[in-house]
Amino acid sequence: MDYQRLLQDVMAVALAGERRGRPADYIPALAEADPSAFGMAIATVDGGVFGAGDWEVPFSVQSVSKLFTLALALAEGGDGLWHGVGREPSGNPFNSLVQLETEQGIPRNPFINAGALVVTDRLLELTGDAAGAVREFLRAESGNAAVDTDDSVAASEARHGHRNAALAHFIASYGNLRNPVDSVLAHYYAHCAIAASCRDLALAGLFLARHGVRADGSRLLTRSEAKRINAVMLTCGTYDAAGEFAFRVGLPGKSGVGGGVLAVLPGRGSVCVWSPGLDAVGNSVLGVAALDALTTATGWSVF
Repeated sequence: MDYQRLLQDVMAVALAGERRGRPADYIPALAEADPSAFGMAIATVDGGVFGAGDWEVPFSVQSVSKLFTLALALAEGGDGLWHGVGREPSGNPFNSLVQLETEQGIPRNPFINAGALVVTDRLLELTGDAAGAVREFLRAESGNAAVDTDDSVAASEARHGHRNAALAHFIASYGNLRNPVDSVLAHYYAHCAIAASCRDLALAGLFLARHGVRADGSRLLTRSEAKRINAVMLTCGTYDAAGEFAFRVGLPGKSGVGGGVLAVLPGRGSVCVWSPGLDAVGNSVLGVAALDALTTATGWSVF
């Protein structure tokens, strides 16, 4: 297959649409993103890496990092993680507090902010450095030692993170955080503020396409654990639009309000797309459109 031509074609289909969205403005550092930026990369399980557009430009990964915190927490601590976080779609915005009280401080899934705070807390307990563990994993899998936290973005998130702080304190009031709230929040902001490119994230996501096997051939997750992460991505990975994403794209995917979307093609590869213009629920407009065009053109899908 001519992957290069495929990427160019599906990006052209996305650009032919009228919608563009707007960069996230509730985190001032993200509002500065170039709304015209657009890149896409595919990494295959047999070693190929292909890209088009701004595919090597670093961007703020934001909630895409939650996929890696989940994988690392499961690898380090096992299934006990699921005692503190659920696996169901929330049906509410990603930063909502409304379900936590009725559900005794157990977040619905690991990809909404409340759930990601619990996962970050567990990874911090297991490793002593949750954000550092994510950074090192991304560096190792992508082969890019320059992948790092953008401190200005992390600081911007912390200054405007009142709702995340409220979520963390509420969870802690139910005994579902094991580390101090301030430490959990600092590591959460640090891993969300990692800057990486489509190339970096496509390569880093290949462990799920390989059913849990890392770039060096070592096994991070069992095949069953990798399957389950892919399943939770499919049902919960794109905020309150997971059903629409499954309907249009048909792949497990995790989005972030920095404009990135990482999708997994089990047994074949992974694909990352980035464009900062977001829809009303926080997903990249051009990113989802390009993934829709990709799976429509190729028939690649888990269905």
